[in-house]
Amino acid sequence: MEKLIFLGTGNGITLDLYNTCFVIQKNNQNFLIDTGGSVEILRRLKNVNIELNDIKNIFISHNHTDHILGLIWMFKKMGVNAIAGKIQEKINIYCNDVVYESIVEIAKRILPKKIANGVFEVVDFHVLNDGENLTINGINYKFFDINAKGTKQFGFECIINNKRIEFLGDETINPKLYEKVRNADFVMHEAFCLDSEAHIFHPYEKNHSTVKTASEIMNELNVKNLILYHTEETHGEKRKELYLKEAEKYFNGKTYVPNDLENIQL
Repeated sequence: MEKLIFLGTGNGITLDLYNTCFVIQKNNQNFLIDTGGSVEILRRLKNVNIELNDIKNIFISHNHTDHILGLIWMFKKMGVNAIAGKIQEKINIYCNDVVYESIVEIAKRILPKKIANGVFEVVDFHVLNDGENLTINGINYKFFDINAKGTKQFGFECIINNKRIEFLGDETINPKLYEKVRNADFVMHEAFCLDSEAHIFHPYEKNHSTVKTASEIMNELNVKNLILYHTEETHGEKRKELYLKEAEKYFNGKTYVPNDLENIQL
């Protein structure tokens, strides 16, 4: 059984929602996609019954605080476990070169030397190239540069249960990727806010989308299922209802607006 487990669905400054990160789980094997920005990542994993030692593969899409800093808190526990001899298998971290340099620099500067050394003994970094193919937990992934306007950022494509899934990071899709995404079964795309509230949250200034703009583009590309995340949080429990209502006006397929800790079966 393959599923997406959303640990967080919020943007970089949400408090009640954790920053967007999720697990692709297949037969109890876990691939962690981004880590959020705080120690809360450890609580979220516990909430979904995933032990830190059960994560052997991690992908960090880019080096913004709300995607990368949770990894440093994971490193603290990994380092302690490594020193105690409790980690028997290597932990693979997949990222682009800019993210790799950031992770290593941050870890060396803020973790105790003994902890950092323990981490680097048990972690293997895989610095990704644009278009690189890898098999992780029995699933084939193709990683690619999303041509972000901000910092260098990678997404990926994978096939699960004969369904093509595209993860597009947290910027509005670059038109250069339209043909790659066209006719996809699932697309994972950010939606910073409702279109009617763009004047409040200013998504375009941050290279983000509204629900409407993301939905319109994916509808034109004949996408079958659209998963929206990396949102603001001001609507509380009504967020899902409001976002779905707006999406359904512009997107003919099925839309998902997951809550934190919600699963999506693939």
